[in-house]
Formats: sequence, C-alpha cells, structure tokens
Amino acid sequence: MRDAEREGIYSEFAGKEGQILRGIVHRIEKRNVILEIGKAEAILPEREQILGERYNPGDRIRAYVLEVRRTAKGPQISLSRTHPGYLARLFQTEIPEIQEGIVLVKATAREAGERAKVAVASTKRDVDPIGACVGLRGTRIQVISRELRGEKIDIIEWSHDPATFVARALSPAKVSSVTIHEADSEGQPSATVIVPDNQLSLAIGKKGQNARLAAKLTGMRIDIKSESELEAERSPSEPVAIEDRAALELLPGVDAALAEVLAGAGLGSPGAIVRAGREKLGLVVEVGDRADAIYAAAEKLVAAHRAAQEAKTLPLDQTPS
Repeated sequence: MRDAEREGIYSEFAGKEGQILRGIVHRIEKRNVILEIGKAEAILPEREQILGERYNPGDRIRAYVLEVRRTAKGPQISLSRTHPGYLARLFQTEIPEIQEGIVLVKATAREAGERAKVAVASTKRDVDPIGACVGLRGTRIQVISRELRGEKIDIIEWSHDPATFVARALSPAKVSSVTIHEADSEGQPSATVIVPDNQLSLAIGKKGQNARLAAKLTGMRIDIKSESELEAERSPSEPVAIEDRAALELLPGVDAALAEVLAGAGLGSPGAIVRAGREKLGLVVEVGDRADAIYAAAEKLVAAHRAAQEAKTLPLDQTPS
C-alpha cells in the first residue's frame, strides 16, 4: 500500500514540471525549505531561494517545479523561485492576454531578487504587448514584482531582427548602432553595440548587470563600445574630407536636422554610413524610406573621393585623362 501511495504521488506530480505550485512551509532543514503540497512534500533548496527571503513554518508560498523523480524514500519534488521559467509562468498566471495566446513571452532573463528582462510579442496588431503586461498604472507588473521580492522587471518588445532585438534588450540605454557577427566555433553569435558616450554606463549597468541580462535574453555575446572608443579605433589615414559632417548635407534628403540625428547615431559622415552598412542606416527611425537613396549616394560620394585621392598619388604619366 505504501508503494502504491508513493507511485500515486509520483504520477500526480510527474507531469507538473515547469508549472507553479502552492505549498505551506512545513519545516526548515539546513536552510532548505520543506513544503507540504497536498499529500506530498517538496524541497526548495537554498540555492533556488531568492536572496534575502525568509521563511517560517505555516507560510504559504508559490514555487516553480524544477524536477520530479523517484527515490528510495519516495518521489522527490524539487522547487525553485529563481528560475527564469518561474517568471514566465507568473506572467502567464497574472496576465489574461498571455493566457489567451494574444501576447507571447518569447524570452526571459533574471538575476533573482534584483532585476529581470522579459521579451514579449503580440499576435494581434492592435494589442500593445508591453502595455498588456504592465497593466493600468502598472498594476499587473507590480503584482509580479512583489511576488519576487521587489525584483525590477524590464519589459521589452521582441523582434525578428537580431540587431533591433539587441538594441531593445539594452533598454533603458539608447543605442547608436548594432552589428551582428556570425556564430563562433561554439555556435554562439555575437553583437557589437555602439552607444553615445553618455549612455555607456547605463548600457553596461551596475556591475555589468544590464549587459549580462541583455546577453542572456538574446543568447548573444554583446560587446559594448562608446562612440569615442570607436572613433579612437579608426585608422587616421581615412580621408578627412569625406569624414566631414558637413558632407552629410550633400546627400539627398538629408537636412541639418537629420544630419544631427545621424551624427548622434554614430553615422556622422558619408564614410561612417558606408562603413556601418545599409541595415544600420535603416535602424534610424527618422530616415524612414530614404535609407536606400541616402546609402547609395553616400557610397557614390565615398567612391568618387577615394578615386580622387588615388589619382593624386599616381605618377604624372599614369594620371588618368
């Protein structure tokens, strides 16, 4: 009968891995919390507890089911309150649009008890996924944050475009440009991100936290550089005239206001635009549908300038007619 009872408990919980369960704290053993969940006991190990949380017998808590396995003493149910999946399940529990499939949680990253990032997407054009998760005056997200001991949660909109997704993942920092690189020998892609000088510390975050969470969220290795660092790395032999910011206004559709915006995005000259590439130019919202024309004109101007520079260095008898 005892074996049958154990098998019954195992069967009841075996399919609940990845779900949230409610339990009552029964006792504390070597900082591990033992919970009663119906007829079963579950363990919340110290390493799976949110730093700073305190538990007392009789407390009711929720936790994420990590694993259910058979042991000689019966089924062992392991729980977690730090797993990223717990955050995703809380969103599903608290936000009706996620339950209904209108909003999807695409990725999560956490440093439990401190900060988290959640990428969401909408399956309907007229539904704002971020607004749905935040709720009226932040009511929905506050409920989730309180459950996680005040964990600060950044909600960002997921994107199919890796460069756009990386830029959003580094929120609240503003990003000038993102360059995606092919996967390394271990299969991990990487990104180089350029930010304005005054956004560098915000992009990296306290003790590197913002950059770490963005890397976890996107699954990429992220290298963040300021615009001044990028400028220092550039070759001093590059043509000066084509680096002149005034040359921007020679390009079709670029007025003084747009030139200012492009400069702020690290595209402060025709040469910088060509080096960054057409895709990066397209990330600047103010450029709109002018990206192709501006990029083509920048390429033409750079090529003409380079030809002129080369012609100056040819011997007289090789100078083109």
